[in-house]
Amino acid sequence: MKEILQKTLPYDVLAPRPLPGIQPLNMTEWLQRDEAFDGQMARRDSLIATKPETVLAMSEEARPAAEELLDAVLAAAYPEAAARVERPDGVTVGIDRSQPMRTLGRLVQEDFCILQKQGDEHVLTAAVLCFPASWTLEEKFGRPLVSIHEPVASYDADVARRVQRLFDGVQVGRPLWRFNALWYADAELHQPRSIHNRRRVPVPQDAGFLRSEKQSIVRLPVTQAVVFSIHTYVIARADAPRLAAH
Repeated sequence: MKEILQKTLPYDVLAPRPLPGIQPLNMTEWLQRDEAFDGQMARRDSLIATKPETVLAMSEEARPAAEELLDAVLAAAYPEAAARVERPDGVTVGIDRSQPMRTLGRLVQEDFCILQKQGDEHVLTAAVLCFPASWTLEEKFGRPLVSIHEPVASYDADVARRVQRLFDGVQVGRPLWRFNALWYADAELHQPRSIHNRRRVPVPQDAGFLRSEKQSIVRLPVTQAVVFSIHTYVIARADAPRLAAH
């Protein structure tokens, strides 16, 4: 079985920042390829093939932004690509521009959410979400940013306003990022959960795995859409004794 877990995190989750915890990101560090690439990509391929209605969504208004995002990811991760790419795990992926979100989901470990400004808010108009952390694309698609974050207890009105300002203000070529960290009972990457069925958060002593997301916010230069990308790390508790003690 290909490994889906990482052994370490590329940042210190014991140095949290007040919400929303945003910091500048070097664009060269936007997309990450780590030791779990082969296993995570195999899981993504399987989900996209068997559950496309669960992990993929795109409105027609988002198509130009999705195509622009596909070009940006290809330029960053596979600069020599033409009609197809060969991933580091040896899998060949055809570049199907008629299905940009599906293609994106098979190229890199990151999930992608495209948000576009409608009125005063950014609305989720396209996504490939293979590894949701206790939310569902079906419930969030087509909804504004504030509604997407409804289940997060610490995401109050003040934080919501600050996050909306961040999405308004993020500049082309000057992306931002943050991280979270939550304990989970199992290592499953695909963790959809309805807002009507909230997860019981285990204490570290009862949980086997630490799940952390590197979340990046990137402005696309042509369509001006905002991309929210998610790189998922899952670390066994045995590999994170320092983290488990907190």
